[in-house]
Amino acid sequence: MNYKRFGDFKLSEIGVGTYLGNPDEQTDKNYYETILEAVFHGVNVIDTAINYRKMRSETVVGKVLGKVEREKIHISTKGGYITVPYYVSEDPTRWFKKEFVETGIVSPADITQTGNVLTRDYIEWCFSKSLKNLGTDYIDIYFLHNPEDQLLKFDRDTFYRKLKSVFEFLEEKVNEGKLKFYGVATWNGFRVPQEHRQYLNLTEIYRIAQEVGGYEHHFRFIQLPYNIAMIEAYNLKNQSVDGENISTLEAAEKLGIYTYISSPMMQGRLIRDVSPEILGRFKVSKPFQIPVQFVRSTPKVGTVLIGMSKKAHLIQNLEIEDIPPLSPEEINEMISSREV
Repeated sequence: MNYKRFGDFKLSEIGVGTYLGNPDEQTDKNYYETILEAVFHGVNVIDTAINYRKMRSETVVGKVLGKVEREKIHISTKGGYITVPYYVSEDPTRWFKKEFVETGIVSPADITQTGNVLTRDYIEWCFSKSLKNLGTDYIDIYFLHNPEDQLLKFDRDTFYRKLKSVFEFLEEKVNEGKLKFYGVATWNGFRVPQEHRQYLNLTEIYRIAQEVGGYEHHFRFIQLPYNIAMIEAYNLKNQSVDGENISTLEAAEKLGIYTYISSPMMQGRLIRDVSPEILGRFKVSKPFQIPVQFVRSTPKVGTVLIGMSKKAHLIQNLEIEDIPPLSPEEINEMISSREV
């Protein structure tokens, strides 16, 4: 297994994502076996979220943590979306009102049309619930889940005030020893132009973290999609650091932020039969290796998260670790000539 160094962390190049699959016992079993196998092969990055499979993904990850050395695994999870746990049998609307509205944790005015909530009280609830689901005393990386959804309802100044309040809470969790780092996990935010309503300015978010936590703040991770069909993180110069217009991947490196890459295969839609010539250009022998080879070879990419709920898929995907990556020049040429 190849690893990337980030401070005291040594993070596997490939990580296991847990988004896909039905919220049922069979999928739980598949994930449990797959993640254990992944750890055996040296994978030490597991990514999940409180809303993945109605909290079942976090629960499965927690069962795995009970079987491995906790300190050797880097767990990231996310909070921000309203989710009803799989074990709730009553009417979901009634449960939500009783759990959140009547207790004052969430006001209906806090919720975006996508079901996203970014308030200190709600993120505190999510964080505490995730600790219980994971059966752990601490979380390695806590992501705010698609915070750009807030910009669909609130103006940018309000969004930044909300973000600052939540960052204050997360810095408190670091001081309590319940969290190591935090960040934002996005879909649109870092891959759209600056004039887009959901655009996220990484430098401004970093500045807020500095305001809250000083120069030793713990906002050190971002997660964003990047693949052969979605190359904005590499070539869209929508960020600015020290007066220079650069891409999100470049900005993250300059600011000392590690990147988790989601959707490298677009849930399998990027896997297709290709000619031997194309396989040769990517220096692989099988078509399904092309998407991951492209992403993991891209300069400034950290860990590539692949959704894997079956051991057979895990073993296949880990074959890439025995293949040399493409050079930065080869990646740049592919993107510049639009051959990807």
